[in-house]
Amino acid sequence: MNAPKLIVLSAVAFERDLRMRLPFRFGVVTLREATQVYLRIKVRDADTGLEADGHAAELMVPKWFDKSPALSEADNVDQLRRSVKCAIDLTLNAEDPLTAADHAWRLDAKQRKTLSDENGLVAGFGPALMARAVLDALARLKKLSFYQVIQRNVAGLTSEHLPDDLEGFELDEFLASLQPRSSIALRHTVGLADALTPNDITERLDDGLPESLSEVIYVYQPNYFKLKVSGDLHTDLQRLTDIAALLERLPDYRVTLDGNEQFASVQHFVDLLDAIEGAPALRRLRQVLLFVEQPLPRALALDCPVHALSRRVPLLIDESDSELNSYHRARELGYQGVSSKNCKGLYRSLINLARTQHWPGEGWFLSGEDLTTQAGLCVQQDLALVALLGLEHVERNGHHYVDGMSGAAESEMDAFAQAHPSLYRRDESGLHLRINEGRIALDSLGGIGFTSEAVPAYDVMRVIT
Repeated sequence: MNAPKLIVLSAVAFERDLRMRLPFRFGVVTLREATQVYLRIKVRDADTGLEADGHAAELMVPKWFDKSPALSEADNVDQLRRSVKCAIDLTLNAEDPLTAADHAWRLDAKQRKTLSDENGLVAGFGPALMARAVLDALARLKKLSFYQVIQRNVAGLTSEHLPDDLEGFELDEFLASLQPRSSIALRHTVGLADALTPNDITERLDDGLPESLSEVIYVYQPNYFKLKVSGDLHTDLQRLTDIAALLERLPDYRVTLDGNEQFASVQHFVDLLDAIEGAPALRRLRQVLLFVEQPLPRALALDCPVHALSRRVPLLIDESDSELNSYHRARELGYQGVSSKNCKGLYRSLINLARTQHWPGEGWFLSGEDLTTQAGLCVQQDLALVALLGLEHVERNGHHYVDGMSGAAESEMDAFAQAHPSLYRRDESGLHLRINEGRIALDSLGGIGFTSEAVPAYDVMRVIT
C-alpha cells in the first residue's frame, strides 16, 4: 500500500492531573502526583481530501527527562509542556504534505534545533507524542490497525530514514515480518519506597488493590520483577536481600535491576555486583538477573567503556537513549540493550529492533520499560508497540502506583472498558488494568486506529496554551 501524504489541519494539547495512590520513589525523586498530557489532531489526506482525528497521551514525569538539581518538579513539567507546544507550532507551520514517517523525521530535526537549550529527551518528547497522533489519524483514514499500518509500511518508512549502521537492511521485509503478541508478561516494579510486606505499611489504603510486594505476588502472580537500586551499597544489599526472601517462595522468577543513573562510576556498580555475588542469600537472584538498566549518569554513560562489566551482566541504556544514534554509540562502549518507551519515539523502537537483527554477533536486545503509563491511550499505545516488537515481558507500574484511570469521568471509563474488555476490569471502584496470572491480554489492541476505539473526554480537561 502506498504511503499517503498528510496535512495536519489542527492540533490541541490538553492535560489532566492525577495523584499517586502510592508514592513512587525512583532515583532522586519520590513521585506523589503528576500531570498527563493528551494530544488531539486532525489530518487530511492530500490526495483524497478525507480527514480523520488522531490521539495520543503521555505522563509528564518530573526528574526523569531532566534530573538537573537546579530545576524543580514544576520546572520539569513546564519543560515538557514547552516541548509539546513547540511540536504543535512547528507542525502547523509546515507547508508541504508529508508521509507519516517524513513528518516525524522532519519535526524531530526541526524541534531539536528550535529547543537546542534542552536535552534530547525533553526536546524529543513533543515530536514523539505527535508521531503517535499522526499515526493514529493515518490508521483511521485507511481503516487499518496500528499493526497493519506498520506491517504494510503505510507510514512510508524508507532507507533514507535509517541510520548508517543499517545500510542495506531490508526494511519492508522486516516490517512485514512483525507479528504482534496476543498477551505479554507483566514485569512488576519494586520502587525504593515500596512496602515489601503488610508489616511495612504505616497507613493502609484498603482500596482493594495490593499495597505491598507480597500482596502483589499473591494478587497479580507476576514472574518478572524490576528492582530499583539507589547507589548506596549497604541499603541496596539489605533491600535486595529482603526482596529475595519473598521471591524465593516462587517456583520461577526473573529480575532486572534499574540504577536510574545513581552510580557515579563503573566501579561503583561493580562493588554492588560483587556484594550480590558474595551473598549466599542472593545466589538465586543473581542467577536469574536478566540485565541492569542505566546504572551510570547520562553525562558519563556514553563516554565510558563498560565492556568488562557487560561480560558479567548485560547492560541496557535508558535515560542515555536521547537520539536515534544513542544505541549505536552505546554498543561501541559495550552495552547490549536499549529500552523501548513511546515517550522516546515509536519509530526509534522499531529501528532499534532492526539493529538487534542486523548487527553482527548475538546478545543485542530491546526491553519494554514503563514511565508510569496510565490506563487509557497511554498504556494502550505502549502495549501495542511492545506487542509488535515481540517482547516477552514489559515493565508495567502505572496500575500499581495510580488508582486506575484516575481523574476520569464514569462515562470515559465506561467507554474504554467497552472498547477493551480483556485489557481492563471495570467495577464500582473504577477502571483498572486486568492482570491474570502475571499476564496482560493484548487482543483488543488490533482495532482500527492506534488503539483509539475510545477517546479521552477532552471537554473536562485543561487546554495547554
